[in-house]
Amino acid sequence: MYDDFIVTDRWTGQPVHCIYQALITAISTRHADAVDVKFLANGKSVWIALPLPAWVEYNKRTARVITDPMAVQIAGRYLKIAIEGGENGGREMHMLTVEETLAHIDALQHEFANNERK
Repeated sequence: MYDDFIVTDRWTGQPVHCIYQALITAISTRHADAVDVKFLANGKSVWIALPLPAWVEYNKRTARVITDPMAVQIAGRYLKIAIEGGENGGREMHMLTVEETLAHIDALQHEFANNERK
């Protein structure tokens, strides 16, 4: 769903093609307690940083783990909403909080459930 998508930029009205490119633990690249998910948005690099404490909190709440494919979906959903809402602003790095990350997981679960009903 959110690893390769097209979204309309709020300010320009132009389509933005977003493609997942990489997932990297940020501790190795920028000494941060996060997982960085890289997308290309019309060829421009955009990184979405998901905080590692979200993995712990999600596991506490559900006894499940956030997988790499799930992290890509979380980051992609966030990016889509940011571009649609005009919040991208050409930024190269977006950092989510634990609560934002968990809210995107909840929304993804609802989206998947609704798609399966159709």
